[in-house]
Amino acid sequence: MGVSDNTRGLVLAMLSSLFIGTSFILKKKGLRQASAAGTRAGVGGYTYLLEPLWWAGMITMIVGEVANFVAYIYAPAVLVTPLGALSIIVSAVLAHFLLKERLRQMGVLGCVSCIVGSVVIVIHAPQEQTPISVQEVWDLATQPAFLIYVAATLSTVLVLIVHFQPLYGQTNVLVYLGICSLMGAITVVSIKAIGIAIKLTLEGINQFGYAQTWFFLSVAVICVITQLNYLNKALDTFNAAIVSPIYYVMFTTLTITASAIMFKDWSGQNLSSITSEICGFITVLTGTVILHMTREEEPTATTGIPKGTITWYDGDPSKALQEAPFIRLDNSDYFD
Repeated sequence: MGVSDNTRGLVLAMLSSLFIGTSFILKKKGLRQASAAGTRAGVGGYTYLLEPLWWAGMITMIVGEVANFVAYIYAPAVLVTPLGALSIIVSAVLAHFLLKERLRQMGVLGCVSCIVGSVVIVIHAPQEQTPISVQEVWDLATQPAFLIYVAATLSTVLVLIVHFQPLYGQTNVLVYLGICSLMGAITVVSIKAIGIAIKLTLEGINQFGYAQTWFFLSVAVICVITQLNYLNKALDTFNAAIVSPIYYVMFTTLTITASAIMFKDWSGQNLSSITSEICGFITVLTGTVILHMTREEEPTATTGIPKGTITWYDGDPSKALQEAPFIRLDNSDYFD
């Protein structure tokens, strides 16, 4: 049954990556349409809630997340997590054809480096001991070491939201994705507990009579809502081909860290595994830097002026034309 469960988990994880990678593109197209009709999500607008394409991306993402959720029930995280890299490939290919977003050759190298580094980290990550009850998960979650990690995570998220978002949210993708990834690591812990509760309940051992189950469910809902909010901001502000790999790298790294602290598996690591993990982190860092250095900037959303032409006009389009009468405007290139 162990082999069968692992196979089910891997298949579900692959399907999850397909749906999630597609959802990035659908949501991005919906956000673009919404920004043309109202206030952008990146600066606090919510007009994307009226866009059917955004909702199609949202539903696709939910399906992918549900598949990923079930995958974690059947297979260990060390087998499921690496397949998240497939969503990057799906997102990049679809962005190329549907969003006309291009990655330069060095950008492709950066993307590959992120994937390779993440896979190395996951392969050499500590093996998790699967809890057999929600109470056991609760005991692990209330250990001093993990409580300190949670406190540090929430404090960092608060600083990112209050201080760094107003200053750097529109120029540095790590602000929005840092919030998403930090909350995502806590989400995984909560989802594991919920998955165990559902599995045991289906086997005849009801876990929904415990307050801990509902606590983990509440935490998961809050974290998921927070993730989606700031992921929308990231997608609306930055290139989808950049958001997807960086989000995957940060989420994977933080999830492994949270799991290692919670389950105390670092003591079983040998020198070879620790060295490989350090090399994986260096590879991820290198890939992330390359992606930042080679990414294409989004066109200015408030003007409608084509990328590569003029991006300033002091609120007066006619002034821009007077200053640069050589600009050719056709049916697709216009000022709002």
